[in-house]
Amino acid sequence: MTKFRPTPIEPARLAAMRTAGRDEHGNPVTAFPAAGWEPLRCCLRLAGADESIALISYAPFTHVSPWTEVGPVYVHAAACDGFAGDDLPEQLRTGPRILRTYRADGSLHYEHVTAVPEGEDLEPALRKLFAEPEVETVHVRALLTQCFTYAVERA
Repeated sequence: MTKFRPTPIEPARLAAMRTAGRDEHGNPVTAFPAAGWEPLRCCLRLAGADESIALISYAPFTHVSPWTEVGPVYVHAAACDGFAGDDLPEQLRTGPRILRTYRADGSLHYEHVTAVPEGEDLEPALRKLFAEPEVETVHVRALLTQCFTYAVERA
C-alpha cells in the first residue's frame, strides 16, 4: 500500500512572512480574532474562537508554473506548534473537498482530479489516487471556493 503524508505550509516559509510582516505577495500579515471556523494551514486544524489569526495570500508552488495559483489562506498570526504526524488532520479530513493531483514535474494530472462529497473521509480517495504511479502530490482544496487547504505527498 502506498504511503502518503499531509503537509502544512512550510514553517520556515511562514516564519519569513511573519518576520517581514508581509506575505510573499506584499500583503500585510494583520492579526485578528478568529470566529472559530477558519481552517489553519500552519497546524491543519480549525481555529478556536478568538485565537489570533491572519489571512494571507499563498501559492503552494514556489517554482514558475502555469499551475502556480495564489489564494487566501488562514494561519496563526504568530508561530504555533505546527502540524506533526503522518495521519490526515482530524478536523480537515472530510469532504466536501476537491483533490487536485499533480505529477512529479508539478503538472496538474487532470484525469485524477477527484471530488469528495460532504462528510466523506478523504483517506479512501487519497489511497486510490496514490495507487496511480504518476500521482506524486495531491492538493486538498475547499469544494466551493477552491481555496488550498493542505498538500498530501507521496511518502
